[in-house]
Amino acid sequence: MPVNVLFSARPALWPVYEPLLTRYLAETGVEARLGTEFDPDQVDYVVYAPNGGLLDFSPFTRLKAVLSLWAGVEKIADNDTLTVPLARMVDHGLTQGMTEWVVGHVLRYHLGMDRHITIQDGVWAPDAPPLAQERKVCILGLGALGEAAARALASLNFTVTGWSRTAKDIPGVNCLHGPDGLRDALSQAEILVLLLPDTAATENALNAETLALLPKGARIINPGRGPLIDDDALLDALNAGQVGHATLDVFRVEPLPPDHPYWAHPNVTVTPHIASETRPATAAQVICENIRRGEAGEPFVHLVDRALGY
Repeated sequence: MPVNVLFSARPALWPVYEPLLTRYLAETGVEARLGTEFDPDQVDYVVYAPNGGLLDFSPFTRLKAVLSLWAGVEKIADNDTLTVPLARMVDHGLTQGMTEWVVGHVLRYHLGMDRHITIQDGVWAPDAPPLAQERKVCILGLGALGEAAARALASLNFTVTGWSRTAKDIPGVNCLHGPDGLRDALSQAEILVLLLPDTAATENALNAETLALLPKGARIINPGRGPLIDDDALLDALNAGQVGHATLDVFRVEPLPPDHPYWAHPNVTVTPHIASETRPATAAQVICENIRRGEAGEPFVHLVDRALGY
């Protein structure tokens, strides 16, 4: 008997994902029916994104798992009607895209590229940057994306410190954890990258107190989640010179309103949530592998700890 897979995401994505899911499910040997409409009590799996409009999972009485197309699950993790396993998206394309974006912006700061790209004033100033091993980079959040970025930067010989809620061990990376570890990590972060999940515990992780721990003039890169930063505190730190520059890709309200002070601030670079995105070709393979696992009675991968929110 085929399994029924409901696709609940932005409608424009259905023509993109339908042939990919059909192909990869066939390759796994799972007989399935895919669609955007089923009677709820006939659905076995939901391929999910918050912009699909599905909020109430209680009618889905035979549901086996919800498989998210997004890496972030803060919009669904606390949904009381969801009582089955929830898997977030971890795929090669998303991880590689994030790694490339982070490395690019770290190198931009490290090499002082803005000075030569935006200021052509006729002044010959041959100030060479330090080597990478002399530059201290800190990554807050060592999940799949944070670990990949940390490994890539370490491979370029940056001095990389990573911080996570619990202890991690990544070759070439100084891994810290817990409150004391956070203070130590921030105190040496010439360039700080935020890749924490969006949870109640991480909201305003960068605030007036933690920003004050950074070396004066530190650079901040946030491709993680908008609520990780207390915006008023960051603006104050930028105006005081405590933070030299911030590159921000994610925000509490998106699109970022045209009158938001970040747009006009001379020491802020705004990018429109482009650090990374789910790549359908690779994401579809992850989804289909989890459906295969569910039908084979094997553990799902990338399961969300609902208590932690990620």
